[in-house]
Amino acid sequence: MTTDHVTETRTAADDDAAPAARCFGDGDPLYSAYHDDEWGVPVHGEQALLERIALEGFQSGLSWITVLRKRPAFREVFDGFDPERVAAFGPDDVERLLGDARIIRNRMKIEATVDNARAVVALHDSGRTLDELIWSFAPDPALQVRHATFGDVPAWTAESKALSKALKKEGFRFIGPTTAYAAMQACGLVDDHLATCPVVLSRARAEDADSAGSAG
Repeated sequence: MTTDHVTETRTAADDDAAPAARCFGDGDPLYSAYHDDEWGVPVHGEQALLERIALEGFQSGLSWITVLRKRPAFREVFDGFDPERVAAFGPDDVERLLGDARIIRNRMKIEATVDNARAVVALHDSGRTLDELIWSFAPDPALQVRHATFGDVPAWTAESKALSKALKKEGFRFIGPTTAYAAMQACGLVDDHLATCPVVLSRARAEDADSAGSAG
């Protein structure tokens, strides 16, 4: 999910008025659940990571909630994003997907997802994994900056630019620096929940309680 398509851009004044508001997703149960339970949470595993890369690519130019609403159908038609199975898709499968109104019917994005699955299989054939490749670009958590507004959150970083370059070298498509950064957010390589976000505040309270319990 790129920050360009966040529906609720927060300001310092908003944070003072409504400190409990989420970074995004308030008012929609599906969107708020994604915000609370998935966004910024570490993701591992070949199928899960391929799914995140694919969906971030499909989201380009659209709102993330559109992708979320279609995610069950995406998982169904792309066989759970199993790399081996998707890599075996041929022209007939592409045409089948283009005819399925439940997903985003974009030929370039569909073909890129198939090519990306083939790139994952090629990684496996060389003794590597997508998990290892992606997580090798995770920034140092000690350098995490907790931003005040979404206007402060970068669209891309040096790490996402390097990740994009590395993925393209391995044959991945539709994964520029901005999409790569959105994938890093979605997969928990970075945690861009804002400083006033209830997720952040809840974690802080839990840590304080743990510290108090240990001290006692």
